[in-house]
Amino acid sequence: MNKLLLIIKREFIAKVRNKSFIVMTFLSPLLFVGIGVFVGYLSTMKAESKTIAIHDETGRFVNEFKNDEEYKYVDFSKTDLKILKDSIVKESYEGLLIIPKTEDNAKLQKGIQYVSNDSPSVSFVEDMEDIIAKKITSENFQKEGLDTLKINNAKAKVDINLEKASGEAALKGLNEIKIIIGGAFGYLIMMFIILYGNMVMRSVIEEKTSRIIEVIISSVKPFQLMMGKIIGTSLAGILQFLIWAVLGLSAMFIMSSMLGVHMGASAGAGAQAVEAAQHASGSQIGLYVKELWNLPIATILISFIIYFIGGYFLYSSFYASIGAAVDNETDSQQFLLPIIMPLILGVYIGFFTVMNDPHGTIATVFSFIPLTSPIVMMMRIPFGVPVWQIILSMLILFGTFLGVVWFAAKIYRVGILMYGKKPTWKELIKWLKY
Repeated sequence: MNKLLLIIKREFIAKVRNKSFIVMTFLSPLLFVGIGVFVGYLSTMKAESKTIAIHDETGRFVNEFKNDEEYKYVDFSKTDLKILKDSIVKESYEGLLIIPKTEDNAKLQKGIQYVSNDSPSVSFVEDMEDIIAKKITSENFQKEGLDTLKINNAKAKVDINLEKASGEAALKGLNEIKIIIGGAFGYLIMMFIILYGNMVMRSVIEEKTSRIIEVIISSVKPFQLMMGKIIGTSLAGILQFLIWAVLGLSAMFIMSSMLGVHMGASAGAGAQAVEAAQHASGSQIGLYVKELWNLPIATILISFIIYFIGGYFLYSSFYASIGAAVDNETDSQQFLLPIIMPLILGVYIGFFTVMNDPHGTIATVFSFIPLTSPIVMMMRIPFGVPVWQIILSMLILFGTFLGVVWFAAKIYRVGILMYGKKPTWKELIKWLKY
């Protein structure tokens, strides 16, 4: 036991004192914020204005196209089509919209062309189709003697007010916020597992290639060495997460204070803060802040730590056994894909099923499968998951880890002293039988 603690201490101190660990611990949050701000800035940048030539032989549609910041429409209905098409080839215009002359709207709907050198975006084509379709629809109404003004006035616009069973007002878009929160934690788990799992694998490969491992295992058992590396690295990851959590909660508190929301530790204090925010701003910011603080934050944070530990232990066993089996990182690539695939599957399952049905069969089943449960369950928790499901999922995860680490230790024990030969899946199975 003392030897295991020494190995854990050595691995933890080696990771924490590493300059890259210190720099990335405090630089990573700034990088994420910077990337978010940069992406937001790019989304607000105006695109270059594109000129669209219109050749409307009917003369009925050209005035329906209005210029905006992105597209400018120019009427070339009296210009020869051949000249216009040559202009498109020479890239004088972005595209050419050709509306043939016909009195039959049924034929017109299928005879319109758009000529360009590059394929236009789907949204741009749909916008042109909508403009022309509205004009034709209006003309059809007039031909049938229908009053278009009355038809437009008769159109209804429904705005459903959401309300909880308790009588409190509910907010639109809250589920999207929940999936963003759950998705962020699930994605962080995947990143941490891959990042720290690779650290364990590289550490094993480094000690193996330098032959230091031969000296180390003369004093400790291979199983103790493997577990020491896994636990020591996981403690470094937990420390990094706790620092990020403190920084994140501090930033959230400061931002809430700037909005005039004084958040307390209790639900009553949260309700008073919401009332103050609503009175000050006259908006729904306070309601959104209240809903965010009504989320199971403690459950999310505690579950994140436990699922990170369980998922990391499970996958690090694979990473450690791979590191022991190979002589360099290049040889490890053939074994890494089957390990990474369940993580990627968990992310896809989370985003495509939890968003639509967080308590459905698929989401629930994959939140119990240990290879995907750390990610899928973290995405489900913001929507409210029964405690028994979370506990059962955790027990299955750690129980699977104990079984996997027993098999991984067999590969680790044999592979750690194997040199000069690229292992295959067949040989790994043989090692398991020793």
